[in-house]
Order: sequence, then C-alpha cells, then structure tokens
Amino acid sequence: MQKPAYLTAEQAWEKARHYCNYRERCHFEVKEKLFSLGLSKKDVEMLVSRLIEADLLNEERYAILFAGGHFRQKKWGRVKIIHALRQKRVSEPIIRRALKELDTPEYAASLQKLATTKWQSLSHEQYINRQVKTAAFLRQRGFEPAAIQEAIARLRSSKKD
Repeated sequence: MQKPAYLTAEQAWEKARHYCNYRERCHFEVKEKLFSLGLSKKDVEMLVSRLIEADLLNEERYAILFAGGHFRQKKWGRVKIIHALRQKRVSEPIIRRALKELDTPEYAASLQKLATTKWQSLSHEQYINRQVKTAAFLRQRGFEPAAIQEAIARLRSSKKD
C-alpha cells in the first residue's frame, strides 16, 4: 500500500506527534521527516512550531539527553559528541549547555578506565607503540588531547611504582 500523495493537516500533525513521542528529536530530524512525507516548507514550519508549543520538540532537552546517552552508553568523548550534535544542526549555545551536563569526575573516570583497558590489551606491544595506539584509540572515541595525555601520564606513572 502506497502512502497518500497529500496528507491533510491533521494527518501530518498525528504523524509528527507520534514521531516526536517515540523518542526525543532535534528540529533537523523532524523537518527531514516531514519533508519526506511530501509536505511544503510552509506546512513543515507550521507543524514544527506547533510541536514546540506542545513541548513535544525541545532542542535543548534533546541535546542534553543525546550527550548524556552517548557518553554513558557508547563511551564517547566531548569532541565526538560536539561533532554529532553539529551534524544534527543543533546551535552552539545549546551544545555548550548539553556538555555542561556531563559529570566531570565521571567523565575523567570513564576516560581513565578506557585508557587502562586499551593499555592492558596492548601489553605485548613496545612501550612507545602502546602509548601511540592508546592515544589514537582515545582520540577516535572523541576525548580531548590534553585529557588523553593526562590519562596516559597516569598510566605511565602507575607502572613505575
């Protein structure tokens, strides 16, 4: 069965409401979905403002949940989270607010745990290769270079004791 060539305003509202109720969405995702349903720009803008008024669409709430979820579940660092939110076209002030929600001690502990695990998995490697590969792994995960250097320095000092 094919979708209808044109949706009524009420049908489009129901689809958009269901789409936003399923999980948090950013404005970009909702607009893309509505355009894929064949709606005009005017209708899309009207539906997006209606969703915002109904508090079904809140970009700040989306960014905070996205940052927290990707940090806790996927072990992403701040750099990777920033890039992902920029791809979703979330504004910079909202991205900064979302990153403030990341608990700093928990963030540092997560980085150190990832570094330790990678360091131990490379026990058969030469010392310098261990450092390089651990740093590359942590950069790929999206952690900041200064934090990576600090974590590796802690690993090196703990091995000398």
